[in-house]
Amino acid sequence: MKSLRLQSALGLLFRPCTIPSVTAPGLWAQARWTHKSAEPPTVPTPTPFVPDVDTFLTLIGRGLKQHASKFPSWDALFTLTSDQLRELGLEPPRARRYLLRWRQRFREGKYGIGGDVKHVENGTAILKVREIDLNPFTRIRHVVNVPAGKRVDDVPDSELVRVRGYSVKGSRTIVGPHIQTIKGGGVRLSVKEGLWEDKRGHKVDGGERRRAEVRFKRRVAERKAQREAQGLY
Repeated sequence: MKSLRLQSALGLLFRPCTIPSVTAPGLWAQARWTHKSAEPPTVPTPTPFVPDVDTFLTLIGRGLKQHASKFPSWDALFTLTSDQLRELGLEPPRARRYLLRWRQRFREGKYGIGGDVKHVENGTAILKVREIDLNPFTRIRHVVNVPAGKRVDDVPDSELVRVRGYSVKGSRTIVGPHIQTIKGGGVRLSVKEGLWEDKRGHKVDGGERRRAEVRFKRRVAERKAQREAQGLY
């Protein structure tokens, strides 16, 4: 009896669904519903500042660089699922979630500092100040990326890349994070561990899940101590 009920249930589950035919009014067509297969994840093109797996994991930090050898290629880095990352030994779970978030950001072109530079040599980009005279009384300055050993005036406008996150203070001083001044003018921005890292917040009173419990127990202990000090116990 149980087997008959099971067969009947399976028959209902896999029975074709009858729907009206769109191309032939008045007639009925047999059609089976199928799930649309999920589209494969897109693999972004490496950039001059992020040319390979090792550099990407170095930039986003949180010790993920130690897992670089687990990714055989750039495509694997951006196509492996969370379950596959777990099978590769990428632990703890928050590390996988962090990597997945940064993968999606990179796909969308939401790079960290220096991600928009074009001229990079051995993981280092040179930034210099470009001056533009709008009129005899107005001059604007902004930070651009130039090839190593080149002056701003020697580089065609089409090859100059304006760099986000940096500004000019005074007449020639570039201000912004993670840069080093170089002789002859300009600054150097280099790939280093954690350059794009999202710093984790400091847990207060046990973190979000236990915060209410920890603070309640603290208030109880404080009230108890206060009553004892008043001689009520």
